Amino acid sequence: MQHTAVSTDILVVGGGVSGISAAVEAAEIGHKIVLIEKEPFLGGKAVRMSRYFPKLCPPACGLELNFKRIKVNPGIKVFTMAVVEAIAGSEGDFKVSVRLLPRMVNDNCTACGECETVCPVQRANDFNYGWDSTRAIYLPHVQAYPPTYTVDKEACTGSDCAKCVSACRYGAIDLQMGEQVITVNCSSIIVAAGWESYDAARLNRLGFGVYPNVITNMMMERLASGAGLRDGRMVRPSDGKEISSIAFVQCAGSRDVNHLSYCSGVCCMASLKQATYIKEHNPDARVDIYYIDLRAQGTQEDFYRRVQDMEGVSFIRGKVSRIKQDPATGDLFLEAEDTAQGKMVRQRVDMVVLATGMVPAATDWLPAGPGKESCGFMVSDLAGIYAAGCVKRPMDVGSSVRDATGAVLRAIESVRKGRSNGK
Repeated sequence: MQHTAVSTDILVVGGGVSGISAAVEAAEIGHKIVLIEKEPFLGGKAVRMSRYFPKLCPPACGLELNFKRIKVNPGIKVFTMAVVEAIAGSEGDFKVSVRLLPRMVNDNCTACGECETVCPVQRANDFNYGWDSTRAIYLPHVQAYPPTYTVDKEACTGSDCAKCVSACRYGAIDLQMGEQVITVNCSSIIVAAGWESYDAARLNRLGFGVYPNVITNMMMERLASGAGLRDGRMVRPSDGKEISSIAFVQCAGSRDVNHLSYCSGVCCMASLKQATYIKEHNPDARVDIYYIDLRAQGTQEDFYRRVQDMEGVSFIRGKVSRIKQDPATGDLFLEAEDTAQGKMVRQRVDMVVLATGMVPAATDWLPAGPGKESCGFMVSDLAGIYAAGCVKRPMDVGSSVRDATGAVLRAIESVRKGRSNGK
């Protein structure tokens, strides 16, 4: 296994919106940055979205600009498929061990696609949550940065096939590529590890994983995306039927002592945004939003009112207790108590979207010191190690960007301390 060392001012862990913002802002004022990301591409969850809230513009708007800023800035080194193993040292003089998983494709790749054309092996496309498939050698998505193909080691048959190696004119594919370990020497660390969706399969009465037309809010983003499963057409996954009725189930696992005790804050606005996706494609569609409390802060209240005034959109105050499927049609039946009207509700819809909460990404590799809530969010920093974005608390894209700026300011102070101490 190859071992190398890299020296930098700030290590940024996580290549989502917070991590990218932190890396770019720090580098553009003259600091050297190493940015690492566990996925084969940068962009985190935001790159999977159809549109940002509240402007409802596609993520390409902001991400493309930031990718360009990274590309032209020699002060930023990016390592994807990178996982932190351990952190040693202290503020001003950290040594971070990072394991690089083999992409099996090197920097000679031009993303021409000839390798993919000849690959005979299919794999589930995790970028689209397994709804479709790619070849074993694949470009993660159309806007992927770095724009480099990746080999799925588990799916690839290796030297028994090697058709991609023969097809590549640039010598970019190395099926024998092994893992590497790099030691990052840095003065400070920004932890922007991001978040994961709560496991909807644990909500066993709501049918996720059993009924194909019960999906999560992040899956809905991929369905609505023009680069997603159905090219942006609002049709249900099971049979491609146009959606004429849909239910959004708020607090799916959230504010529940058996699952997540907290409110993720952004789920209400995400569902309101997704309601507009449906109405744009089918103005006659019926949209039902089941909620406990709808939370729209500040100017978001205007957006809430706009959706509330849309014809065919209903808000039902009550928590859905059960979802069942009609096996003949694939339609879904929801059971809930309408607490505002004091009656039970049973409705039939084409599809259900579960607004699952945000869970902080695992940061078990952190040294003892940064305080965490029982639910895993970081609530305090360690000298030289600063949290940014959704690893601290649930945030939308705009809040994550602003929070990254705050982390950068603290990290720069650690760099100055290190330099004053001669480190």
